[in-house]
Amino acid sequence: MTDRRRISILILDDEARVRSELSEFLMNTGFMVHAEGMPSDALEYLARHPVDIVILDIKLPEMDGLEVLRRIRRDHPITEVIMISGHGDMNTVIEAMRFGAVDYFTKPFRLAEVQNAIERTRRFIELQHRVEELKQGFTLVSAELQERIGHAMVGESHSMRVVADMMRKVAQTEDTSVLITGESGTGKEVVARGIHHLSARKEHYFHSVNCSAIPKDLFESEFFGHTRGAFTGATEAKAGWFEIADQGTLFLDEIVDMDPGLQSKFLRILEAKQVTRVGSTNEKNVDVRIIAATNQDIQQMVKNGRFRIDLFHRLNTFHIHIPPLRDRKEDIPSLFDHFLGLLSAKSRQRPLGVDEKVYEQLLQYDFPGNVRELKNMTERALILAGDGRILPTHLMMPGSAPHVRIALASPEETYDLEVMERRLIIKALHQSQQNKSRAARLLNISWQALDRKLKKFGIRSEEGPDL
Repeated sequence: MTDRRRISILILDDEARVRSELSEFLMNTGFMVHAEGMPSDALEYLARHPVDIVILDIKLPEMDGLEVLRRIRRDHPITEVIMISGHGDMNTVIEAMRFGAVDYFTKPFRLAEVQNAIERTRRFIELQHRVEELKQGFTLVSAELQERIGHAMVGESHSMRVVADMMRKVAQTEDTSVLITGESGTGKEVVARGIHHLSARKEHYFHSVNCSAIPKDLFESEFFGHTRGAFTGATEAKAGWFEIADQGTLFLDEIVDMDPGLQSKFLRILEAKQVTRVGSTNEKNVDVRIIAATNQDIQQMVKNGRFRIDLFHRLNTFHIHIPPLRDRKEDIPSLFDHFLGLLSAKSRQRPLGVDEKVYEQLLQYDFPGNVRELKNMTERALILAGDGRILPTHLMMPGSAPHVRIALASPEETYDLEVMERRLIIKALHQSQQNKSRAARLLNISWQALDRKLKKFGIRSEEGPDL
């Protein structure tokens, strides 16, 4: 569930006074805020950082607010935009709403108007996230799940059939805690979501928590909630994650990273099934299934005293281990075809032909990044192949020799690696609609590295995919 602590806001206004006043107010209200005065700087910031809301002035240097709005809606479709208008800008505001702005306030503004506009937008973002959760859950539990596992759980190996069978069985119990172990990238959250959506709790909320990201001083507020005025900055009451997931499932990723001092508090809540918000004395009953996961040796951590043995036994009522991809290589071809189909549909490309040697090369690789790495590799191959047949060279396997000559469009057409790298970067930019941050993710490099390569190869962001 989205809350104020997580909402990030970018202010784009060329008036320093407006930026300063808005930034101070919003930061004091509890939001994460960044401000820019020039559209180019703001768009560059958006390319590097996820932002929930942009507060955008209509009159700007370099380009007007409508052009900035168009670019945001094109490159960052999940970012919402609130417009700032002057008295004579209402026709422009109406046009901006048609282009996808969700709200506006006028200059000179009152802080209450700003707060109301953000509050309305915040609720809209929460609804979008909820819809996305439900859509993701539906994807994981397609009709195929009646016989084996939904299409997001692809695999014909015996080990994955065992995982699928265990998921189905434990889903039939409503309260049993589940511990999922496996290396990073094996799909632990996919399994957790599958259990939730196969269970009687599927109509209620599935909430995922990364335990390694919880600051110690926010633990109780995050898990149990707080009342208004419970501490500095608590400007309104907030439900904790146990309340949010009531009747549903709470997924605790990397559970072993939970601070040892907090594990006893967490255990008490699991046993009592009651939470008390910070600043309150009223206990609230909660009914939540706990699914925990880790990529570390949790039993060794128990032996070393780094994880409470009683909490381990409470979480480990039912254990599912997901084997690494290198131990079930028979799943690689079907996973590759699955991702290829999904990504082709997403990018509105026709399904590509695949050279048989592609599968041979995939089966020779151990995939230390597991299924996640295979998906990324498939996406890069799809970008590089364009409308042609996918060849082994399109896989860009780690450790490839830097000076080999590589086939591109056909076995007869060869280029040096730098030529191929330049072409791959251009295709990634085109695929991501010139969004550098997304293009960097497709290429599996940092945006800083992408920026250096753009300068190295003299690539302009507007270059087309055929260069």
